[in-house]
Amino acid sequence: MTNNDQLIINKILKGNTNAFSELIDTYKDLVFSLAIKMTKNREEAEEISQDTFIKAFKNLGKFKGDSKFSTWLYRITYHTCLDALKKNKNHSNSFELNEITLNHIESTDNALQTLERKERAKIMDICLLQLPEDERSILWLFYYKELSLKEIIEVTSLSEANIKVKLHRGRKKLLTIVKKTFEPETIAHYGRK
Repeated sequence: MTNNDQLIINKILKGNTNAFSELIDTYKDLVFSLAIKMTKNREEAEEISQDTFIKAFKNLGKFKGDSKFSTWLYRITYHTCLDALKKNKNHSNSFELNEITLNHIESTDNALQTLERKERAKIMDICLLQLPEDERSILWLFYYKELSLKEIIEVTSLSEANIKVKLHRGRKKLLTIVKKTFEPETIAHYGRK
């Protein structure tokens, strides 16, 4: 946790509730990004973001400072998303995993390497949204936000073994999705001279 976060938290706990807006300004993008990745719905992500900050404000006195404030806030966001997804069963996203051979993985990697960086990022975002919520959010926290396994454990309350399994499965599914969705189009596009 940054010293600035701690100073703001101390102000809030001493009665300056307006100081909470500084934490919102600092972390609103972080919270919204996780919510949109998990729900795939802008309105729901906005509602979850509001709920997250309300919960954070109400429970700020319980924040012990053992972890970074952002990790604590991620945890609240993650669990708020899970609660919202349980309420709205329309977001169930099942995916059947096919066998993946090394050749498929290599050809997918080769196809992606030929794309420009922005194009790859768009493709990965589109493909990432096709993963189940739990795997998508763990991959996003690990690769996009570069949280350590320890921080992801704090955020999700899952065991290290469970997180490693979800990371492994998520990567395999993501490669399958990329290959299934984009490889034929990519090869056709880059095969033209």
